[in-house]
Amino acid sequence: MAAEIVNPRSDSAPEPDGENSPLDSFDPAFALHRGGKMAVQATVPIRDRDDLSLAYTPGVAKVCSAIAEQPELVHDYTWRSQVVAVVTDGTAVLGLGDIGPEASLPVMEGKAILFKQFGGVDAVPIALATTDADEIVDTVVRLAPSFGGVNLEDISAPRCFEIERKLQERLDIPVFHDDQHGTAIVTLAALRNAAKLTGRELGDLRAVISGAGAAGVAIAKFLLEAGIGDVTVTDRKGIVSRDRDDLTEVKRELAEITNRAGLAGSLDHALDGADVFIGVSGGTVPEPAVASMAPGAFVFAMANPNPEVHPDIAHKYASVVATGRSDFPNQINNVLAFPGIFAGALQVRASRITESMKIAAAEALAGVVGDELSADYVIPSPFDERVAPAVTAAVAEAARAAGVARR
Repeated sequence: MAAEIVNPRSDSAPEPDGENSPLDSFDPAFALHRGGKMAVQATVPIRDRDDLSLAYTPGVAKVCSAIAEQPELVHDYTWRSQVVAVVTDGTAVLGLGDIGPEASLPVMEGKAILFKQFGGVDAVPIALATTDADEIVDTVVRLAPSFGGVNLEDISAPRCFEIERKLQERLDIPVFHDDQHGTAIVTLAALRNAAKLTGRELGDLRAVISGAGAAGVAIAKFLLEAGIGDVTVTDRKGIVSRDRDDLTEVKRELAEITNRAGLAGSLDHALDGADVFIGVSGGTVPEPAVASMAPGAFVFAMANPNPEVHPDIAHKYASVVATGRSDFPNQINNVLAFPGIFAGALQVRASRITESMKIAAAEALAGVVGDELSADYVIPSPFDERVAPAVTAAVAEAARAAGVARR
């Protein structure tokens, strides 16, 4: 079976119980979400007794027996190799925070239909009624025989790091926390093109990241893996540095590999002379701090709905400006990455997603822009039909090169 995007206004969509809510008439978002945003449809016909006997008993027993004898056949004769579990505990949903599993479902449904729309990958939303890291890990491990991959979504830091690591250790299918790695991949792609546009290399750049949560930590590590000159990360108390005694374990590890310049103090101090600002924290950066950045700087202010630096301010001082919003140029949007990443990993039945696969995804995404590169176009649109195929092919090739592909 396969998940299908169904127009809730169409004749084929099921009617939800009860009368329309008054909310529907005031806000189109409620009208669109009424009854949910996805459904399930069969991929084979059940027209008569013969169809039924093949799709279900007795014919299905032959397939079950074959899989029991050769477990790897599950990928050929079920949907497993084509479907991803989108798993959350509802603790870090968008900018809403800890709103619980039920309230997270509209977002998880949205994620599932983005998988289908942009990557041709089926996905199932799974919202768990627990915030205990070990319980989440155990639950996902028990569900894993039904899925070809696991996309962790909207799980708060620092638990998200532990949950991802433990699942990667226990499962032989791709486990990917999109809030971390999807954001990092798209950020690197945009940064590569911004550097290319201005005649610089990644190694020439010093970046400042505002936010030491899931996205900030992942971006910092990924940029260092890709060869950036230096990264300084800040949290609410200032620069994450070795001399601070209030750091969590994750931030202590981050302090060991970042801030080679040995800076201390506030975000404003870190921005003085910096080449790149990457915002994944919210709040507002004062204009004088932006003005203190190096000439030709890049400002990637990705908080939604309010960027840390409004584009009108950023354009006064920066040569390239990006946000997380669709109504400004250069939208840093995870949908540019995760559908193609999972499509490529599933295509070759990868056992995991490696750093080289993520780097390949970023390079492919940057390459889509090609000769059209400009200050207002360092990253393609999510609706560019070249994106998913390019990322899918690059990830599949990188998986084979890394030795994690099984076909």
